[in-house]
Amino acid sequence: MPKSKRDRPVTLSKTKKKGKEHKEVIVNSIRNAVENYKSIYVFSFENMRNLKFKEFREQIKPSRFFLGSNKVMQVALGRSVSDEIQPGLNKVSKFLCGNTGLFLTNMPKEEVESLFNKYEDYDFARTGSMATEKVELPEGPLEQFTHEMEPFLRKQGMPVRLNKGVVELVSDFVVCEEGKPLSPESARILRLLGIKMATFKLHLICRWSAEDFELYREGLDESDVESA
Repeated sequence: MPKSKRDRPVTLSKTKKKGKEHKEVIVNSIRNAVENYKSIYVFSFENMRNLKFKEFREQIKPSRFFLGSNKVMQVALGRSVSDEIQPGLNKVSKFLCGNTGLFLTNMPKEEVESLFNKYEDYDFARTGSMATEKVELPEGPLEQFTHEMEPFLRKQGMPVRLNKGVVELVSDFVVCEEGKPLSPESARILRLLGIKMATFKLHLICRWSAEDFELYREGLDESDVESA
């Protein structure tokens, strides 16, 4: 009698969740990096793109970046004066909130500021992103699309038909409205149209060194971490 597929052994190591040991590795990595780098920055990010971030990270080696659980990063640095690993690092922890990360480096401050301030990259917006402009297609032929795409465009809510093998809008169609979140259909259509509305950008929030602590936004303090 053949064995049931249900009886096949499953390697538990493949499904094991990241637990305490993984968190300890991150904490130790951050603490070791603190010993090796003179400056620590907290930065926030908009429209994160992993590939673009990897490219940016390659530009400024051998510095270190840390992204992940804000609470784990806070524990690594210390959340209060009593448990901080270097004087003043508890101030850094307070700004690790939301879409933020750590950057540790020996690069001059001016060079870091220049690299972060200049860097931005445009990409297609994803579902839920806010439209940066209104996009409306007028009634008439859509010659940028082949006739094979007509059924797909119709599924995205576009009032289209085939007219002598040419995709045609039977009425004006608003793809998205400025300041409103993109639906899955709108995001797909914008990609087909080649319209990029997402800007991947990094913002410096604060900088720590053994000599000083600096905030990069005028008037920003610990009560503003939610919006940093």
